[in-house]
Formats: sequence, structure tokens, C-alpha cells
Amino acid sequence: MARALPLDEIPVYGKSNLPTKETDLTKGGIFLINKPLEWSSFDVVKFLRKRIRVKKVGHAGTLDPLATGMLILCCGKATKSISLIQDLPKVYTGEVTFGAATSTYDSEGEITEEAEWNHITKEKILSVLESEYSGTVEQIPPMYSALKYGGKKLYELARKGEEVVRLPRQVTFFEHEILDFTPPKLTIRIKCSKGTYIRSLARDLGESLHSKAYLSGLERTAIGHFTLDEALTPHEMGDRLKEIWQN
Repeated sequence: MARALPLDEIPVYGKSNLPTKETDLTKGGIFLINKPLEWSSFDVVKFLRKRIRVKKVGHAGTLDPLATGMLILCCGKATKSISLIQDLPKVYTGEVTFGAATSTYDSEGEITEEAEWNHITKEKILSVLESEYSGTVEQIPPMYSALKYGGKKLYELARKGEEVVRLPRQVTFFEHEILDFTPPKLTIRIKCSKGTYIRSLARDLGESLHSKAYLSGLERTAIGHFTLDEALTPHEMGDRLKEIWQN
């Protein structure tokens, strides 16, 4: 079995560095992609696979279709190192809307409950974040997730109207910062461990503040030391690669 390549030995491709016409991508490469809204992570994989002419391409951490931002793709021998990237901490900017809960914990689902939100203040949000969502905590994953139960993905069961008991998982919140609070919307920056669901954080935050809430927007801005300002959109990457192959 081939070993995982150390991340510092894999070429990284983004705004400031691209493969050349002579680059053998089967030897491995990391592509930094800024995933657009409504694209699935696999949509990006399919798009890039066609343009880099390498069969082995995979992403290192799913982003929901309604989320945007950093999606890392590995190709060739670098696919053996995907788990190393998945283990890195993530940074997100999320928008939380108070006053309602949805079936999916984000804006894709139907509103299931409504509640008052006028009592919520920035000070109360900060207090709850510090006391309940700092360090290592237990989090229950949403039903609308790719986790498996009895061999089936949870979202497949959820779409059939089924709900199963999900065991809490330990996740870690390293940092949080309120970027803006214009009631009923909160914009927050979160640095967290792998396996953290920001949708669940939004839902739980609403409960902790004696209201309801859902995630109305999400952008992943960093994975470890890989940052969004170096990423290209799929079409930008495709256009740059086309220029390289044709010259």
C-alpha cells in the first residue's frame, strides 16, 4: 500500500502557482479551489478531473452546496494524503439567523419552528459562546448529513421523513469572533476541528439563547495553513490550465 505523501512535499496550485505543461500531475498535486454557491463538492471534482487529465482526483473535506469557499482537491499520488488535510483545523465565516429553525439547520430546509429573538444581545451571544462553545464540546450531527447509519447516509433517511438517534461527537472550537450583529442576523468567524458542523452550532446557539436559529450563509476561509485568498474558482482554474496546455 502506497504511503501518504507529507503535505510539505506536495506541490500546491492556486493563484500564485500553477502547473506547467511538463508537470506530471499523476505524481501528486494539491489544488486550492474557491467553491461557488450551489456547486456540490463532487461537481468541483468532476470539473477539475476533466481539465487536468488525471483520473485520481478527490476532495479533502465536503462543503454543502449552499456553502462557499475553500475546497481542497488532491490528484494522483496526493490522494493518499487526503486524510492529513482533513485532520487540519478549519476556519469559517457563518451567518446565523435567529427567530426560526429549519429542518436542515440551514436555509435549504423548511421552517419548522419560530421564536422570539428580540431579547438576544451581542453580550449574551458572547457569554454563551465562551461558556458553552469554547474548547472541546459534544455536538450532535444534523440528520441532513453524509454520516452513515445502518449503511445509509443520514440525509437519505431524512428525505424519507425518518429520524434516528445520533450520538454526540467531540469537536473543538479553537476561536470565535463576532464580526457583526444586526438582529436577527449574526456574522461570526469560527476556527474549529474536523467533524464540526457549523449548521449544528447555529441551531444549538439558538437553543442556548432561548430562541431558534439556522445557518443562513457559510464560507470556509481556511484549512490549516491553506487560505482562501490563494484559491481560484473552478472556471478560473480551468481557464488558466487551458492556457497552459495550449501554449
